[in-house]
Amino acid sequence: MKRYILTGTPGSGKTTILRSLAALGYATVEEAATAVIADEQARGVAEPWARPSFIDKIVTLQRQRQMRPVTTAPPHVQFFDRSPVCTHALSVYVGHPIPTALSAEIERIAREQVYDQHVFFVRNLGFCEPTEARRISFEDSLTFERLHEETYRTFGFHLIDIPAGPLPERVTVIRRAISELADV
Repeated sequence: MKRYILTGTPGSGKTTILRSLAALGYATVEEAATAVIADEQARGVAEPWARPSFIDKIVTLQRQRQMRPVTTAPPHVQFFDRSPVCTHALSVYVGHPIPTALSAEIERIAREQVYDQHVFFVRNLGFCEPTEARRISFEDSLTFERLHEETYRTFGFHLIDIPAGPLPERVTVIRRAISELADV
């Protein structure tokens, strides 16, 4: 099974793209950080990202989701909305030290080649709508975007740009790329 990461700017449409890919029959895994935030906020923690344990909770959920058995029809491809590499960028962005569990998980995914080295980098749409889980200005989202790019490149991944545009075009760019990568 080939596992690909969708990453990029907060609010760029990654989740919408992921859901479109799921509707086309691809196996998908939604973003762990959003789930952790929703769970913590439901428990009364208004800003869970301010707590250092936030990063560990994301890493734990990412690993659980990544380890789940997957049965899918061809083309045997799975897409992840973010990865532990994104969690590394998030930890740097919010000013938390990189926890041992995160470092160990990044070493594991590299050693075991869990994800394809080609990462789909979803570009911003020119705005960032705030949500309960995403309280970031558009300007700050661009800073976060650059940090993600640098982090992925530092860890040896190759970015495939998914430019802003209509959803069907973005999905087509991704499908074309995985087809081309399969031919290599």
